[in-house]
Amino acid sequence: MAVAKVAEITSSSTKSFEDAVHVGIARAGKKLENIKGVWIQEQKLKVDGGKITEYRVNMKVTFVLKD
Repeated sequence: MAVAKVAEITSSSTKSFEDAVHVGIARAGKKLENIKGVWIQEQKLKVDGGKITEYRVNMKVTFVLKD
């Protein structure tokens, strides 16, 4: 039987929400092995002068622990 753990990660991008997700998963993959799923919990925008300057996502990353 496998045991999984969930890590909460916040990631950002100046391009898009999708890019912020890709950046977050790529970075998490450098430290976490066996990533099996991601749940996008929240999306936020940073606005400056009426223009979007940053896309932010809060996500929960599920990964299986090694024996």
